[in-house]
Amino acid sequence: MTNPIAAQPQQPSLSAKRLLPWLVAVAFFMESLDTTILNTAVPTIAAALKVAPLSMKSVLASYTLSLAVFIPVSGWVADRFGTRRVFASAISLFTIGSLLCGISTSIHLLAACRILQGCGGAMMVPVGRLTLVRTFAKSELVRTMSFVAIPGLVGPMLGPVVGGLIVAYFHWRVIFFVNIPIGLLGLVMVYLHLPDYREEHPVPLDTPGLLLFGSGIGLLSYVLEVFGEHTMNGREIMAMLALSITLLAGYAYRTTRTIFLCSV
Repeated sequence: MTNPIAAQPQQPSLSAKRLLPWLVAVAFFMESLDTTILNTAVPTIAAALKVAPLSMKSVLASYTLSLAVFIPVSGWVADRFGTRRVFASAISLFTIGSLLCGISTSIHLLAACRILQGCGGAMMVPVGRLTLVRTFAKSELVRTMSFVAIPGLVGPMLGPVVGGLIVAYFHWRVIFFVNIPIGLLGLVMVYLHLPDYREEHPVPLDTPGLLLFGSGIGLLSYVLEVFGEHTMNGREIMAMLALSITLLAGYAYRTTRTIFLCSV
């Protein structure tokens, strides 16, 4: 029989509890900063890759789409594999994605690497928040969460400014390379200070729900991207829009039904 006391993770030290909010806050800042940092650099990057600036929509949308698709699964992954391993993997994916974005030579490769970058960013913030919830007492949690949330609000506002300054005084690839030293330092801090929480018996992954949401939101993003480019006729766009709404409605129904059954 499993000893419930032995199954509990080791409580973090006082110094680790002090550093943990900063670690999650920096991760939150980097994830939110990269949602807007390319906005002012679009003309420069488009000229360097020899494409029209309007074609850069796929690069901008791929990151936010990746965030939307992978955020719902981050909690299950953390329960299954442990917060330390998942958070470290998320930082690694974000850092590797940033490196690959910085050395990309085509818009298609850049968009693909932004998806990888977004996959890492999608897991960093939810898993970081989950770690905070399991580390701090309720009396400390509101203050800690407020501290972590501030960089996430500041990041999107600073993104265009930071991107513009980098393009003006450095090479556009520095926009992505700046994440690398921060990511490497974050990995060291994770292995030194991040507690490792996991569920002994995690619930099964809702694969149908994940497929419904991922395909629905992905199709909706694609429809919004091609809308107005006259590459598809109105009937085709409306059909794809209806399909995406149907998939998202199916996800909403399945989620509502699951919550109801669990509460009975």
